[in-house]
Amino acid sequence: MNMIETKQLTKTYGNFTAVSNLSLHVPKGHIYGFLGPNGAGKSTTMKMFLGLTSPTSGYFTIDGRTFPANRISILKNTGSLIEAPAFYGNLTGEENLEIIRRILGLPKSELAEALELVGLTQHKKRQVKKYSLGMKQRLGLAAALIGRPPLLLLDEPTNGLDPVGIHEIRSLIRSLPQKYNCTVLVSSHLLSEIELLADDIGILNHGHLLFEGTISSLKDYARHAGYPADNLEETFLAMIQTDNSSRNRGDRR
Repeated sequence: MNMIETKQLTKTYGNFTAVSNLSLHVPKGHIYGFLGPNGAGKSTTMKMFLGLTSPTSGYFTIDGRTFPANRISILKNTGSLIEAPAFYGNLTGEENLEIIRRILGLPKSELAEALELVGLTQHKKRQVKKYSLGMKQRLGLAAALIGRPPLLLLDEPTNGLDPVGIHEIRSLIRSLPQKYNCTVLVSSHLLSEIELLADDIGILNHGHLLFEGTISSLKDYARHAGYPADNLEETFLAMIQTDNSSRNRGDRR
């Protein structure tokens, strides 16, 4: 059973195609690493899942529910951290999460648990404008986790964190499917982190899906295609370079 399925999902802006005929399959209860260089279409895809932008064509389902017919129920069951999280700087971390808790109609215990999970309990009374970038990122993750949603969409969740913070957040994300019975779609530029984190990966370039499957199946594919197979970063770079070269040859014809 897949938590997310897309069928020829496409998003265009004028003459520019950000996402092209994308068919993703994100298994329920897995961590799915969504990889691609800047501008590949990862954030645009996640924004479509959240209803922040509408598909030009194609469609997707989340937990068997079609979008946009079931938009409200999908959003109620989805936690997200997309780009830089926005908070009220004059309010404390706790007060910012309290707003979200009230909107979602959750018990107070959920707020305390979310703060504890991301290591912000001791800073909950501090104004967010006095938070470091890494602390704001943790608060964004707490906002995504509050209420234990069955689906998490995390776009660069370790952005701004130091190596210790990256390790802590990686360990937290890795524990979530078993602890909360949830599915995580996570994008990152830190390929070494994704290699340690993800069960499955999808590689996107110029809006096109180049590969989808498990890490081990990617290694098999890389060996068969003549790419470096022992290191995810080297495999990824080789695949992107080959695809870019193919596109450049096509443009010259």
